[in-house]
Amino acid sequence: MCKMTEGLSLKQMQGSSVQTALFKAVEHGNDEFLRQLFTANILALGIHDENAKSMFQFSIECRQEKVYNFFHEFIRIMNVRTEFRVDKFNNTLLHSAARLSPPTQLKHIQCAALQMQRELQWFKEVEKIVPAKFLEVVNYADGMTARDLFTKNHKELANEGERSMKATATSCTVVAALIVTIMFIAVFSVPGGTKAGYPLFLNKRIFMVFIVADVFSLFSSTTSVVTFLGILNSRYAEDDFLKSLPTKMVIGLFTLFSSMVTMVIAFSSTLFLMLEAKEWIVVPIILLASVPIVSFVWMQFSHLVEIFISTYGAGIFVANQKGKPWSFSSHRLF
Repeated sequence: MCKMTEGLSLKQMQGSSVQTALFKAVEHGNDEFLRQLFTANILALGIHDENAKSMFQFSIECRQEKVYNFFHEFIRIMNVRTEFRVDKFNNTLLHSAARLSPPTQLKHIQCAALQMQRELQWFKEVEKIVPAKFLEVVNYADGMTARDLFTKNHKELANEGERSMKATATSCTVVAALIVTIMFIAVFSVPGGTKAGYPLFLNKRIFMVFIVADVFSLFSSTTSVVTFLGILNSRYAEDDFLKSLPTKMVIGLFTLFSSMVTMVIAFSSTLFLMLEAKEWIVVPIILLASVPIVSFVWMQFSHLVEIFISTYGAGIFVANQKGKPWSFSSHRLF
């Protein structure tokens, strides 16, 4: 394909198998093919489909971040402003970002709230690069600006994300409230009882482990309850899915996980105090007590990590970062 395109004009490539191959490469995220073909003939960058839609715009519709990053960096280096034009229906790049992602792209994301977050990340990213005059452009098909179109297309996803977050927050609030109750009672029911107003095991190190673990579990579970209540009482505006709600969910799940761990530590230290001479029975009980933690890690910890990475990780857009050197020299681009 590269050999075939060498020396061809833009008019000769437009509407040919070259156009078909390029748009297929964009659709499937094959940025390496685009690099090689543009190396052979830089004029291929100007190819568009029958609706005057550019490959850059199509990459946003298909949510192919590798191709998007490639075009963005290419346009930034070469200052190719023509890629910010509108198509036949007056759709801008931002209108493409306002459309719902293909199902094949969304199915890899665990829950509706994170899917909504990813959609917002795409929209905000494209919003940063388009000229300001494009923000209020109204397209012909819908008669809407990109922001209005985004709200229309993502209304159901936002509602589904709200339902999923509320369901998670409700169930976690119940668990955290139970831990608060248990640990509050435990701190006043010290193991071994008291003597002359002081705990019987006050001078033992393991008793201090119990006290610290109990207090930490109490405060972290209380924080978890407050955080999940904040999620339940949120406005659930579109932009809340970008940072606010994921941050609350991370804090809530992390503090809940911490309270469960310290609760088991408090329970284990109590057993050591009460059954110090019978370690053969203490160890199996502690292992059984670890089952809730293992269950939580298995069911929720991966979700916590995914939310954290999605919100605070490096992200999928690397066009503004220093990337790999171009596989072609600048004099071949003209």
